[in-house]
Amino acid sequence: MPELSDLVIPLLIYCARIVDVSIGTIRMIMVISGHRLVSAVLGFVEVLVWVLAVGGVVKGGFDDPYAVIAFAGGYATGTLVGMTIERRLALGYRVVRVINPSPDLRLGSGMIEKGYPCTRIEGDSGTSAVEVLFFTIPRKRVIKLTEEIVRVSPDAFISVERAERVSGYVDVLGKPRERFPWGRFGSLRK
Repeated sequence: MPELSDLVIPLLIYCARIVDVSIGTIRMIMVISGHRLVSAVLGFVEVLVWVLAVGGVVKGGFDDPYAVIAFAGGYATGTLVGMTIERRLALGYRVVRVINPSPDLRLGSGMIEKGYPCTRIEGDSGTSAVEVLFFTIPRKRVIKLTEEIVRVSPDAFISVERAERVSGYVDVLGKPRERFPWGRFGSLRK
């Protein structure tokens, strides 16, 4: 049984790995979303913490199984924590594509009345007419929108994908949004 003092370094390594891997997960999402400045700052902090964690393992020696397990366990836990944080932040925009097999429901008109900006196209499935809808909305609003669509048209086919770039965006509440919400410094994030 190890003494409490023998577990302090592995515990610190474990915590450091949780922090650095969580930051790394968020940093990757920021890189993919085109937030260069934020990504660079997060990368600096991530590597700084990583160096401290690796230093703890090297200093303790690879013979310390608790330090090695703490390093690996912190990585696994950090991955879960980072994914949880990213899900809660729900960064970016999504394109929601809906194929409504019952165009007589006028799903698009109903969603517009509820404040969801939408493009509606009449389509043909080969056997009947369909209503095709496109929404570009903040990721945070996807679940609420899809629940609303399913409530009105339970047979609708819904697909969601990440929007690379959005310009001329109108908020779900119908208020125009600035293209760069941070004023003249908004272009720094691209």
